[in-house]
Amino acid sequence: MPLKTNHPEKKTWLPVAVNSDFPIQNIPFGVFLTRDDIITIGSRIGDYAIDLGALHQLGYFKDIPLTDDIFLQDTLNDFISDGKKTWRLVRNRISEIFDINNNDLKNNEEHKNIVLFTMDEIEMQLPVQIGDYTDFYSSKEHATNVGKMFRDPENALLPNWLHIPVGYHGRSSSIVPSGTSVRRPMGQTLPAGEEQPIFGPSKLVDFELEMAFITTDANVLGEPIPVEEAENYIFGMVLFNDWSARDIQKWEYVPLGPFLAKNFASSISPWIVTLDALEPFRVASPEQTPTPLPYLQQTGKKGFDINLEVSIKPEGGPATTVTRSNFKYMYWTMAQQLAHHTINGCKVNSGDMMGSGTISGPTPETYGSMLELTWRGEKPLTLQDGSTRKFIEDYDTVTITGYCKKGNVRIGFGEVTTKLLPVFQQKKK
Repeated sequence: MPLKTNHPEKKTWLPVAVNSDFPIQNIPFGVFLTRDDIITIGSRIGDYAIDLGALHQLGYFKDIPLTDDIFLQDTLNDFISDGKKTWRLVRNRISEIFDINNNDLKNNEEHKNIVLFTMDEIEMQLPVQIGDYTDFYSSKEHATNVGKMFRDPENALLPNWLHIPVGYHGRSSSIVPSGTSVRRPMGQTLPAGEEQPIFGPSKLVDFELEMAFITTDANVLGEPIPVEEAENYIFGMVLFNDWSARDIQKWEYVPLGPFLAKNFASSISPWIVTLDALEPFRVASPEQTPTPLPYLQQTGKKGFDINLEVSIKPEGGPATTVTRSNFKYMYWTMAQQLAHHTINGCKVNSGDMMGSGTISGPTPETYGSMLELTWRGEKPLTLQDGSTRKFIEDYDTVTITGYCKKGNVRIGFGEVTTKLLPVFQQKKK
């Protein structure tokens, strides 16, 4: 099935701002609550949300093999299960319907009133039911920085890091959409110079600049996914803030790895941008030395040039951009991550999510966490209001944005915005 949505000269009859993340070349997928309190699967062009359930009921997808209720659900899981051919057919059709030269919907006011919503008329939801979540550790710069801080600076990377995409299984129940506030976690920490741990609020809450990809049903138990086929099972990508409590993490991660320090909250952007939309922005990934084992060897451009920014906004104050990075820095690619994840026969399902790991570039202004930006708090950042930050404070709002740009086409992800609230207080009985 040919890809018909990416032509840079393609225009839509909907108004779209020049620097919008959502031109007609994007056509992402999400789930939203409408002004009538109806939940539906949708897409977006400019500042208009498109009710795909209504479009389907009105007959606009009539020759595409879709079940009647495919877009009338509260998650994208079943649609994602239909596979790449169906995703492309639907995106191609949406592109046709909203093309500037197509009058079928453009001149039908009754249908437009049913199908289209402005963004202030809807409430975005978590787009998929995430059954399983895996977080990788695939930025060489980030892993090196952390190794320098907490281990031998001369041997910052552990011996396995250059041979496998290191990862761990996280907690999907605490993944929330943009706009959902999260609370500072409680836990055990070991204060400097002490021999016994204490219990209390984390003092070192941090953001992690990540992206994540969403999978379709990819294999049966026992069946590996070859690296050259892996991208066929990736539906799309979201921005991802994988919140961390660094002091809890330092105490608990030996010997089995992240646990309470990482599972109290993770935040994602609500629109899933497909790999088809990102196709024009492919770049070569970093050279891998030593050469990976055969099952991880890949050909072609497997990286993506995605510009990323993080800002911190204190309560009542202006936002300050604290880092600018890029997804292209990732040492291990999504294809390699998925191939390695399944090389032992691990089953991957529709709606599973794989985090990239913190995305850090080669210079301090491209680091992807406060841990690195302030170098363990030794070099505090000064915000626009004059306040300083070693880590994230209560009532700070952290926003991650991301976009690709080539020529006059910009494909973006919107944002993932999250406010950190104080620790949960039990109500007195």
